[in-house]
Amino acid sequence: MHSNHLLLEEPIRMASILEPSKPSFFPAMTKIVGTLGPRSRSVDVISGCLKAGMSVARFDFSWGDGEYHQETLENLKNAVKNTKKLCAVMLDTVGAEMQVVNKTENAISLQQDDVVVLTPDEGQEASSQLLPINFAGLAKAVKTGDTIFVGQYLFTGSETTSVWLEVDKIEGVDVVCKIKNSATLAGALFTLHASQIHIDLPTLTDKDKENISTWGVRNKIDFLSLSYTRHAEDVREAREFLSKLGDLSQTQIFAKIENVEGLNHFDEILQEADGIILSRGNLGIDLPPEKVFLFQKAALYKCNMAGKPAVVTRVVDSMTDNLRPTRAEATDVANAVLDGSDAILLGAETLRGLYPVETISIVGKICAE
Repeated sequence: MHSNHLLLEEPIRMASILEPSKPSFFPAMTKIVGTLGPRSRSVDVISGCLKAGMSVARFDFSWGDGEYHQETLENLKNAVKNTKKLCAVMLDTVGAEMQVVNKTENAISLQQDDVVVLTPDEGQEASSQLLPINFAGLAKAVKTGDTIFVGQYLFTGSETTSVWLEVDKIEGVDVVCKIKNSATLAGALFTLHASQIHIDLPTLTDKDKENISTWGVRNKIDFLSLSYTRHAEDVREAREFLSKLGDLSQTQIFAKIENVEGLNHFDEILQEADGIILSRGNLGIDLPPEKVFLFQKAALYKCNMAGKPAVVTRVVDSMTDNLRPTRAEATDVANAVLDGSDAILLGAETLRGLYPVETISIVGKICAE
């Protein structure tokens, strides 16, 4: 006689949750890309990152010069020797990135409901009233009511360190904006992002070309992360440029999708690129927040079908300052892996975060589970 109640089939055995995490996991599943910077450029810390599971080191040329990154890379080579763990090198271009030029590096405090002017006159000094920017075409590209974000290291989502502006009026080449939240911008480099607006800057800038042909060639980079990829043509141009350099014929080009323009041309970009990086930080600004997960799922599915690696960014932001991720973040990493993500890219968490090694370790454990 069988019992009446239905036996529920468990997709995951509850008991397995209580088993201890595996101390060493097979490292070749979901890769971890770590960005090396001020907090993670010593041989010691890099060795810790490698042991914790980092298999690609990302060098972000949005800040720091070739010499700075070269020192970091020499340390990486030593760390690889010490730990006997291999690590690939990724050069991340600046691309069509609008930046606020803050020569004095003084902190700038902005008050809600005040007005601030964005001007292409880079000779001016940055202040609470005036932010000089590196793009002369902004006034032509935006209109009253448009949204512009300004923040450091691309908006961490913290509303006290990044500011949300609404275009009030255009005065010649200047853009007058209303400040929507009080914030303090600290540091040398702030990025500017205008939502869903075409920015007429080249995807591979002259500076990028110089960095690739000097630093990139000298170090035979494995990956080129092509920031602000918006069209398949961007990838083709980068590929032509690499093939002219001889030494970089083996370098793979990963197209970084960071705005709606890139999203609209996703299928063609996927055909041309060797892999895709979903830059959720920027996409989260260009798209309504509730749409980002749909893009992630659709894009990862397409990458999996095409057999090309897909990389997801901005997963454990809170670990920049904390030893543990939030539950939402930990779940998010797992879901990115279940969606078919081939690598997780850590930015601020390893670049300037307080716990680079712990971050890689925790993300690695989640991927292993």
